[in-house]
Amino acid sequence: MSADRPAVGTRLLFRWRKWDGSPHWVHECVYLGSDDWGDWFGQLPGWRSARPGRDVVLDAACITLLPAGEATWTLTRNAAPSLTRVYIDLAWDARWDGPEPTAIDMDLDVVHRLDHRGIYVDDRDEWDEHRAHYGYPADVQEGLEARTLVLEQEVRADVAPFDDATADRWFGVLHDLRHD
Repeated sequence: MSADRPAVGTRLLFRWRKWDGSPHWVHECVYLGSDDWGDWFGQLPGWRSARPGRDVVLDAACITLLPAGEATWTLTRNAAPSLTRVYIDLAWDARWDGPEPTAIDMDLDVVHRLDHRGIYVDDRDEWDEHRAHYGYPADVQEGLEARTLVLEQEVRADVAPFDDATADRWFGVLHDLRHD
């Protein structure tokens, strides 16, 4: 990832694509800063997340981490009233070497919901479809499936950066920006 970063509070887009390069999600966000884990972004209630044919308006604030180094996942942590506390997108080629962060969405996710569903790995049933339709390679899938199980254990153990203390710091930055 590039060492150049925008000023805290800069609005930008986080662009997700499929393996074949086709557009997937575009998230509006604001740059919050970085720490040892990587770069943090925030989204306020009412901000849009869109993909072809589907727009979502966020009902709760959230923060997103693009990890430093060779990122194979991104973390989104939601504030109340969202039922989804932690959402980890398994990613490929997640980086920031241009004006905006980008990643390939691998459609295999670790989810922590605050209801009867608890912590689980999502979208396993879509892998064969994505391999055939978008060209996702089997060896990349196998590596990410193994990484998913490790991430699931780390979320269950509530270790950083999935813990409340890490999230609270960045929610605080987002809150301060909102009230400046």
